This record gives sequence, C-alpha cells and structure tokens, in this order.
Amino acid sequence: MKRLTDNINSRYFEAADRLLPNKRRGRIIAFVESYDDVSFWRLLLDEFETPNHYFQIMLPNRGGLTKGKKSALRSCIEHNGLGNSLIACVDSDYDWLLQGVTQTSKEIISSPYVIQTYTYAIENYQCWAGSLHQICVQCTLNDHRLIDFPAFMELYSKAVYPLFVWNVWFYRKKLHNQFSMQDLNIDIRIKSVDVRRPQGAIVGVQERVARKLRWLEGHYPQAIPEVAALRQELTGMGVTENNTYLFLQGHHLIENVIMKLLMPVCTALRQEREAEISRLAVHNQQYRNEISAYQHSQMGLAEAIRKNTHYRECEMYERMRADVREFLATLPEGGGENQQDAEDLKSAHQHKES
Repeated sequence: MKRLTDNINSRYFEAADRLLPNKRRGRIIAFVESYDDVSFWRLLLDEFETPNHYFQIMLPNRGGLTKGKKSALRSCIEHNGLGNSLIACVDSDYDWLLQGVTQTSKEIISSPYVIQTYTYAIENYQCWAGSLHQICVQCTLNDHRLIDFPAFMELYSKAVYPLFVWNVWFYRKKLHNQFSMQDLNIDIRIKSVDVRRPQGAIVGVQERVARKLRWLEGHYPQAIPEVAALRQELTGMGVTENNTYLFLQGHHLIENVIMKLLMPVCTALRQEREAEISRLAVHNQQYRNEISAYQHSQMGLAEAIRKNTHYRECEMYERMRADVREFLATLPEGGGENQQDAEDLKSAHQHKES
C-alpha cells in the first residue's frame, strides 16, 4: 500500500492551495537539503515574495530524517514532482561544473524548478572575500583592517586555479579516484598565516600546486590539451582564476583556508583592543569591568562565519536571483497556484487507498 506522502508533488500543493480562500497568496514550497540551509534560502527568497505568492521552505523528510541534495531531489524529480508550486534549492557541489556528465548534474542544470548555488555550497558564500572583514568585526569589535581580504583570496585563487581545473577534468572523465577532491584539498590547504606577511601562506600553496602539476602533466600528457580547453570553457561560465575559492569544497574552504586566515587576524585585533582598554583605564576595577564587557560582547569565529549574510553582492548570488526571476516569470497570475482545481487534491488522496 502506498502512503499519501509518496504522491506529494507540485500538483498536490497547487490543489491544496485551491482549497484556501481566494484572497490567500499562492504558496510555493521550496525543498532544501538541511536545517542549516533554511536561513540562507529564506534570505534569498524573501526578495521575491509579492502580494500574489510566498515561499515556504521545508525539508523533504520523506520516510525519515535523511538530508542532503539527493534526498531533496529524490523527493521531487524522481516522481516528476517539481513545478509551479514545488521547487528544490540545492548546493551545486561540482554538478554545475560537470555540465551533465552525471544524472544529478543533468537534473540540476536542466530543470527550471531547481535553484542551485552555482558556488560549491552555501559555505562558499559565507566565506565570500568581500564579507571577511565584517566577520572579523563581529568577532573582535575592532574595525582595523589588518589584511586586504579580497586581494588575499584573489591571490589564493590564482595559485590553486590550475590544479582545480585538472580536478574538474578528472571528475568529468569519471576518474576522480585517480585525483580526488580530497587529494586536491591536501595540496591547496593553508597551513598558517602570518598577519605581518600574509603572502607567505600563498607561496607555500604555489609550491605544492607546482609539484602536483608537474606530476599530473608527466602521468597524463594526453590530457593537457583537454585541460586547456576546459579552462576556456570554465572561464566562459564565470569560473576564473580570480574566484576559484567559490567553487572549492565548502567545508575544506572554511576549515583549511578561511579559519587559518581569520584566526590570527582576530587574535591580533583582540589584543589590540585589549591593549587599548588597558591604556585608557584609570584604575584596575575599571579595567576589569571593561575587559569583562568586551569579552562577553564578542562572537566566536565559527559562529560568525555561519551567521554571515554579507555576501549578497557576490556575482554568483546574482545568478541565483536571475534563476528565481526566470522561474517566477513562468507562473500564472496568482503565484504558485495554477488553473488546476481541487480535484487534483482529491486525486492525490485517492492514491492512499491504492
């Protein structure tokens, strides 16, 4: 016997909304991958709510608590459930870069009802270079700019870009076991950053990348022309040597690049602020009170990154906006509802008895 939830799709939600008063706005369900994704997609979709329609973000939760892109897409695409009243909002991972090589990639790049991040994941937006100073301010309450973060991340991107293109080539050829994403992450990680000489961290990455490139070119000489062609293709997609970090594995980017960069900066900024408090305090009690108040007002670095929303000027974020606009332009008047009547809902309920 099938469960009612096995037949939930866009038509189901459209029919359900038809039972509500006519003055109610049309509802569009947006399936996301996990709890952590809800606030990110809410921030984006908030921009597009109108008197005619609104978005409700949900986890698929079909048959349990499983999460992830496959769960979100399985709940929709496998049963042809996506439509005017049901969309999926997912991380791109490598699927956008693969351009249809895998089934998941085909589904993501071909469906107008799938809104993807284009960056590897939500974490990449949270690490957008233009927002890193704001993260430091939240953590230290000190607005002193010690490092030009956009310039640093551009240099880092240029350093890792050649090896990143090779990695995408291996995944397109379905040979990722020969040069996996984990292998790439080891070669492009940052070990430490000296606030007084941050470029030294980039030099270490460049040296490891150069060694790996020599090895790859020696073992896969037949791939060199294809990798060069892929580089041109990626450039046409907007994936350039200046913004490579946006397409690296998100968790790796946070743990092995951004945290290594921001931790010493935040430490220096806190020490600077504490020294200022010590210098201005007129007696010990005032110093202790001010230090206590300062320390209690700070935010942890990991939390500040997770709660960062200062990435909406990122060029890839505008692509997501464009996809939402394109989806909304196809809707009939009344938002997520279409001209289907409540009989569709009745039909969906009848499946419960089949």
